[in-house]
Amino acid sequence: MPTSRFEADVRLDPEIALVALHGDIDREAEAGLAAAYLAADSAVILLDFTRVGYINSTGIALIVRFLADGRRDRREIRACGLSPHYAEIFQLTRLSDYMRIFDDAASASALATGEMTGGKA
Repeated sequence: MPTSRFEADVRLDPEIALVALHGDIDREAEAGLAAAYLAADSAVILLDFTRVGYINSTGIALIVRFLADGRRDRREIRACGLSPHYAEIFQLTRLSDYMRIFDDAASASALATGEMTGGKA
């Protein structure tokens, strides 16, 4: 299977940091994920998996580390754009117990805005 180079693009909004992930999440993604975490200067970080093609066991471990860093720093980590296969993997590995999962970035961002204004989402 050919690999797709990993990239993480961070976009900061007032309520949420959107981290758009591209490519494969494997051992080669370690530095990119770490840099994205540091650049995502927000209390809520949304990982958008829409353009992720493959996640191996090392990639799962990197996501666990991202979650652990968020917990340590009291930052909420959310996810969106998971394929049905990876949504199931997140349930089986219990990653979904530690992050809210949304269908898309708009849903997760609307929730953040509603929480900040006291509204319900």
